[in-house]
Amino acid sequence: MQTKTIEVIDLPKILDKRGNLSIVEEFRNVPFKIERVYWIYDVPGGEVRGGHAYKKSEEFIIALSGSFDVILDDAVYVRKYTLNRSYYGIYVPEGIWRRMENFSTNSLALVLASTPYEPDDYIFDYEEFVKIKKESNDGI
Repeated sequence: MQTKTIEVIDLPKILDKRGNLSIVEEFRNVPFKIERVYWIYDVPGGEVRGGHAYKKSEEFIIALSGSFDVILDDAVYVRKYTLNRSYYGIYVPEGIWRRMENFSTNSLALVLASTPYEPDDYIFDYEEFVKIKKESNDGI
């Protein structure tokens, strides 16, 4: 799996009368080696998460429970993806501004990342992000 574009990826679904099961495997369903896993939960109504871009890190985001919107911006186009099922997720390459909003009650967002936490990898200023994107022409 070689991709560097935003992509909704279906995960395997094993249906069973006792309950369903889905699987995530690096380089099979997720196009990178998983170096960090974190989850977002108990988000108060109206709150927004994210609001940054990464210079190097890639992510795969899944709504394990409930729903939320992922807004992705490459400094040219802005797209909204609603995640509301645990059997698909969205691949977000580096160099994409992201924010998450519209969290339903009891929603749970699972995020798989390609790098360990590194504060210097973050771009928190949107104007700086746009400037970097324009200067690089094809990414950060």
